[in-house]
Amino acid sequence: MSIKNKSFGLLVKNGIRTDGRGLGDLRKIKIDLGILRNADGSVYIEHGKNKIIVAVYGPRELHPKRLTLPDRALLRCRYHMAPFSTDERKRPAPSRREIEISKVITEALEPSVFVEHYPRTVIDVFIEVLESDGGTRCASITAASIALAEAGIALKDLVVACAAGKIDENIALDLNSIEDQKGEADLPVAIMPNKNVITLLQMDGNLNEEQFQQTLELAIDGCKQIYLLQEDVLKKRYMSPVENSQGALKEE
Repeated sequence: MSIKNKSFGLLVKNGIRTDGRGLGDLRKIKIDLGILRNADGSVYIEHGKNKIIVAVYGPRELHPKRLTLPDRALLRCRYHMAPFSTDERKRPAPSRREIEISKVITEALEPSVFVEHYPRTVIDVFIEVLESDGGTRCASITAASIALAEAGIALKDLVVACAAGKIDENIALDLNSIEDQKGEADLPVAIMPNKNVITLLQMDGNLNEEQFQQTLELAIDGCKQIYLLQEDVLKKRYMSPVENSQGALKEE
């Protein structure tokens, strides 16, 4: 566990953060469905300045066959940051961090999927971060769950993720990149709201018991707000009679 750096200037002044938000405010979120014609399910999400594409393929036959599971599907997630997604160009090859986040996202999503309905198959989730500004793992989980639903995968519930943390001794929701880097703690959380189940809980930094409880409750509240957006996007996608040639909703 790394310790957050405290040797920076103020990130909160009179209750207002560097990007103009209050301590309990989410960043602006935009979600588009059906953006890739060849994918079974696909989503583009903008969460603040994060820009992420998710594509789902499957259930489909798995090769090599020795990897197949006789009683359920194999869920595989690949999280990748494009070389141009950060201020400094990153190497195209997967980093240790990307491999770790791929595993974390898989474990966050798998409890929501009826994997037993698709034995001897694989469900692949590809996540490409085009632009990063903090909180990409949470935005990726939120988008990936919608993409699974759009692909027709049977789900127990949608998974939604959001982070909260401590900056300048204040508990704040949905940390951006500078707050994540210069703050004192970060707590990413993913939940299945209808099931009241936490599928991801990580912490970077230091929080006492009271601060941890406050941060967790704030992150869960953020998740519930984003969940309403997930539901709304899916309802509009399948209840509206007006669609464009790619299957995405036309702007009203």
